[in-house]
Amino acid sequence: MILAAGRGERMRPLTDHTPKPLLVAGGKPLIAWMIERLRAAGIEELVINHAHLGASIEAALGDGSRYGVRIRYSPEREALETAGGIRQALPLLGDAPFLVVNGDVHSDLDLGALIAEGRLLRARGDLAHLVLVANPEHHPRGDFTLAGTRLAAEGEPRLTFSGTGVYDPALFAGVPEGARAPLAPILRAAIAAGCVSGSLHTGYWLDVGTPERLDELDRHLRSTVMQAHSDKPRTPEPNKGRTGEPLA
Repeated sequence: MILAAGRGERMRPLTDHTPKPLLVAGGKPLIAWMIERLRAAGIEELVINHAHLGASIEAALGDGSRYGVRIRYSPEREALETAGGIRQALPLLGDAPFLVVNGDVHSDLDLGALIAEGRLLRARGDLAHLVLVANPEHHPRGDFTLAGTRLAAEGEPRLTFSGTGVYDPALFAGVPEGARAPLAPILRAAIAAGCVSGSLHTGYWLDVGTPERLDELDRHLRSTVMQAHSDKPRTPEPNKGRTGEPLA
């Protein structure tokens, strides 16, 4: 599931007429980068929730066939926050653990490894597996701490929830359908019950929450593409003399 229902207040005025997941960096909408990474990890079935300018998201992405995936949508009349949005989408997500990512986060996270964690979730008796990152400048206090592979709400060092995780549908059993519900209280209750594992991602990760960070991502992506092109082996051209004719 890709979370795409946020209003993007900190992105205004860019998001007054364009939903944040469709803002462009590196020549593509933010959500297109995420869809391509999910497809590369072997995921072909996607659910996307939306609220603000949601019709624009559906018009831009369609059924997902251009990306090699199948997209189904979970529209929200008003944004239901993270847990509320996931709860409303459960009929589309099925009964097995599922991966959730933010449509406005860009990273080089190994999604294949995270999918493998999801397959082990129920065997470990867990309700969630979260990916944590070092605290960014805009969130210095972090969210949780990691002791080995187990999450704790208190302790040091503090780390930030990346927005990417694997969840068992049972985690949302107490959320009424159609209700607004934040994710943090539900996670904290599950952590207190010892039902949440986690891992630390030390690679690239950016929460694209402001115009400045959108520009930062654009520069990063363009430099990455340029580097990839420069690293490609080039086919040598035939040696030529002063007349332009190939040398014998």
